[in-house]
Amino acid sequence: MRVTQGMLAQNSLRHLNNSFGKMGKLQDQLATGKKITRPSDDPVVAMKGMYYRTNLTEIQQYKRNLSEVYAWMDNSEASLEHVQSAMHRGRELLVQAGNGALSAEDRQAIAVEIGQIKEDLAQVANTQVAGRYIFNGTAVNQPRITDASDPSTISTENEPFMVEVSRGIKLQSNINSDNVFSKEMFELWNDMEQALLSDDTGKIQELLGRFDKQSEKISAERSELGARYNRLEMVDDRIGYQEVVATRILSDNEDADIERVITDLVAQESVHRASLGVGARIIQPSLMDFLR
Repeated sequence: MRVTQGMLAQNSLRHLNNSFGKMGKLQDQLATGKKITRPSDDPVVAMKGMYYRTNLTEIQQYKRNLSEVYAWMDNSEASLEHVQSAMHRGRELLVQAGNGALSAEDRQAIAVEIGQIKEDLAQVANTQVAGRYIFNGTAVNQPRITDASDPSTISTENEPFMVEVSRGIKLQSNINSDNVFSKEMFELWNDMEQALLSDDTGKIQELLGRFDKQSEKISAERSELGARYNRLEMVDDRIGYQEVVATRILSDNEDADIERVITDLVAQESVHRASLGVGARIIQPSLMDFLR
């Protein structure tokens, strides 16, 4: 086959274009830090990257769910601690009121403090986290208590509020409010207040027995919350490890080896300069050069 000047020029230009393409790909990798910039560069890497990125996104969502559960449980723990302190103070006042040396006026003064504690407990029962009531089961848009002096206004919602913290794993983020902020609880405080206002000392011993049973329920609920909190921390540790692994796998799949990219780019630039030099000598001769 006869090789013409045009064929030499076309082949030279084609190889130069290929060289430009290789240099452009290496420069893209260096600029973005990624092996590919479009799926067509490497379909296998692109498909694996979609799967790994979906997995990482799922883990990050679980971490956000964990943060929400932490907020609920931390606020629940603080509230239960506050309730136990109020119960302790209430019992002290009840024992004090049983002292026969106190006058009716003294017991009425104690009743005023009992009423204030009751109102404080109602505020705790309506604790909100991110605008949601955490002590009213799944009815998070409604307060637990409307009027502490009227037990009929106290909600009976008590469904577990479940949050998915890992694939297939859900944890209850709220407490059993029937053991803490129940109608019986506020009926007890109302009965205490009324007994003191009416100076009914004979009812104090009965109230002490009811009071101690309610305190036991609160302590048991706080212990159960602590057990779930420990499990939450274990799940959190596992999710954190999974995030590290998923991030590393995604990086191994997509991130370019910068040192190798730089080395390849320098080598390709050398090849390209040599190709330009050879191409310049091939294309340079013209008809006039041959006629001389």
